[in-house]
Amino acid sequence: MVAAVAVHAGLALLRPSYERVRNDHARRTRWAVYLAAAGAAAALIGPYLVIVLLACGLIELVLQLRPAVTTGLHWMPLAALTPKAVAVGGLGALCWTAFKVGALSYGGGFVIIPLMQGDAVDRYHWMTDGEFLNAVALGQVTPGPVIHTVTAVGYAAAGVGGALLAAAVAFAPSFAFVLAGAGRFDALRGNAAVRAFLDGAGPAAIGAILGSAVLLAAGVQEAWQWAVLAGAALLLLAARRGVVLTLLLAGAAGLVVALAGGPLPR
Repeated sequence: MVAAVAVHAGLALLRPSYERVRNDHARRTRWAVYLAAAGAAAALIGPYLVIVLLACGLIELVLQLRPAVTTGLHWMPLAALTPKAVAVGGLGALCWTAFKVGALSYGGGFVIIPLMQGDAVDRYHWMTDGEFLNAVALGQVTPGPVIHTVTAVGYAAAGVGGALLAAAVAFAPSFAFVLAGAGRFDALRGNAAVRAFLDGAGPAAIGAILGSAVLLAAGVQEAWQWAVLAGAALLLLAARRGVVLTLLLAGAAGLVVALAGGPLPR
């Protein structure tokens, strides 16, 4: 049912984001392009989603601040996006995955689901699609953000030690940002370049959240899971019930199937 939760989260952000550009035809068109591009990237090229998010932000920055971009902007180095030391699996790869999860969670934890799945399932084979889907569900039912999922990924990669390491690395960037940058947040909010970048990265993040639902739905293996997913979508999107209630009902349905000896995903 986590695919339905991702759609619910994305739709909740969609309307306020659109309201900001609805009266500007050019920005509204670009908003739609950023949304669609990131949604497609999340569904099709998950590990490279961060490149699309950055590209959308930078394109909007250039379009809004063309005279100042080439003279006053200090570009963020992109070399860190292509690490050399983690080309193979191991603790280095786990730390890099966890760091990306913690540092690139634009717009909510669901944004990094495609990136995390690309590493955990496709690249390093720490988990199967079904196991990753269960890990995302576990991240949903635990207190705190969706990125708790990275702890389950760390456990699959290297046991309890890997889980603790992944959690520590994933949460380190947010602690560092708050401790080092808290005094500068007001200035950043008033910075025209920052606002322009977020005008592009913001709708892209929403598209990525919606696109992540495609990957999560692909992990569904049994027919009864599709029924649970459909029920969760109805509860969240049509009946407008809460996420917690929906999660509890979906968990109860899975428990009933397990106790009845029904087929369980691998």
